[in-house]
Amino acid sequence: MSVRVRFAPSPTGFMHVGNARTALFNYLFAKHNNGTFVLRIEDTDTERHSEEAVKVIYKALKWMRLDWDEGPEKGGEYGPYRQSERKEIYEKYINILKEKGLVYECFCTKEELDAMRQEQLAKGLPPRYTGKCRHLTKEEKEKLRAEGRKPVLRFKVPTDRTVTWKDLVKGSIAINSEQLGGDFVIVRSNGMPVYNFVVVIDDALMKITHVIRGEDHISNTPKQILLYEALGFEIPKFAHLPMILGEDRSKLSKRHGSTSVAEFKEKGYLPEAFTNFLALLGWYPKDGKEILSMNELIERFDIKDVNSSPAIFNFEKLNWMNKEYIKSYDSKELTKLIIPYLEEAGYKIEKFNFNWLTKVVEATRDYLTVLSEAPKYMETFLKDEFEIEEGALNFMNEERLEVVKHFAEKVSQLEELNAETFKKAVKETGKELKAKGKNLFMPIRIALTGKMKGVELDILVSLLGKKRVLKRLHHAISEIERRMS
Repeated sequence: MSVRVRFAPSPTGFMHVGNARTALFNYLFAKHNNGTFVLRIEDTDTERHSEEAVKVIYKALKWMRLDWDEGPEKGGEYGPYRQSERKEIYEKYINILKEKGLVYECFCTKEELDAMRQEQLAKGLPPRYTGKCRHLTKEEKEKLRAEGRKPVLRFKVPTDRTVTWKDLVKGSIAINSEQLGGDFVIVRSNGMPVYNFVVVIDDALMKITHVIRGEDHISNTPKQILLYEALGFEIPKFAHLPMILGEDRSKLSKRHGSTSVAEFKEKGYLPEAFTNFLALLGWYPKDGKEILSMNELIERFDIKDVNSSPAIFNFEKLNWMNKEYIKSYDSKELTKLIIPYLEEAGYKIEKFNFNWLTKVVEATRDYLTVLSEAPKYMETFLKDEFEIEEGALNFMNEERLEVVKHFAEKVSQLEELNAETFKKAVKETGKELKAKGKNLFMPIRIALTGKMKGVELDILVSLLGKKRVLKRLHHAISEIERRMS
């Protein structure tokens, strides 16, 4: 049987990195085994559902280049791929369980269930449903209905049964049915079936061979196995991925920094770097190579190599990896990705030639950790009128200002300003004014950038050209003179 896996998120409004890692591992497993990657939207929670939240999922997967083979927007022979559109399918299997006598109506109110729970806790017992409604007579049910009570449907959990499975990540797991909290609900009082029931139906009918998900689902697995057995479905193989923790070893949350895919995208992490980094959370290639393309990840990925211990989300490593990707990214593609950040910073991009802008990106890319930093580092090239930093102004004196004026005169006499003629003009200025070291180079840098450090000046002037360089020099001279007067 060919491998079929699924990513089945609930649309909650954002895609957490844990969900993104689950999607990625499913995708890598499918592609490594020439299988099928299915996307299914679990949108039965009508109170929290919104179409905007569904779009967030699509955008995140597309940004990460995780293209699903079947699912919404794609179709497939096992659809529909949204649970809200599969209610009739679920009804059929609810009736099968009713016919087999494996479910029953439970009329207990929230207050009664809370009281049951508190009594058990007071006795030092783990909370579980006692089966109070398991043996209600027809008359008792009618009486409760007459009171206006709407029942849930509970599945009868067999007593003293140990449910076992060989987890592809965690190894052999055995959970006794006494630990499952009693007979569990499969249909809510509003008629909406719950997660543990619908996920079994969907996975079985969509021929899912491997269920790869977070380890927080381990407690759901025995309940689902019991339902697979009750309905006569083939049980898939399970793989429960380790938790993702912050560097303080607590569950990754907002206080550690960004946690949603959209936030990483907005900050300017490259999708290739983000995906590469996520792949190394709980899995590591045998050859130790860390910078891996999607094809290399697919080729190397083996679910058996996934570590069962928690994975630590190291922002420093992500930043290093993103920096490495930025350095090697195609210049023109990188420029296209950077332009929105420049526009957001207020630059009128249409003023600049795209090829010129690409050269500016090439000159500054090594400074970038994330793309959102681009306006800060590219400002030197884009803005001719700038404020001179306080420390730079304090550095200037009459002699150093004379260096700038003399250099400006040299530039004005040049036919063409490029890296070579710039160096010559600086050298001549130094020789004629007997200025050297920082007394020569620093005043020119300050006059051209307003800062005491930054990009190589020969690269800057060759990209600015004579006209813009002179404009900056004259602007700086008047600004420094005004300050010194």
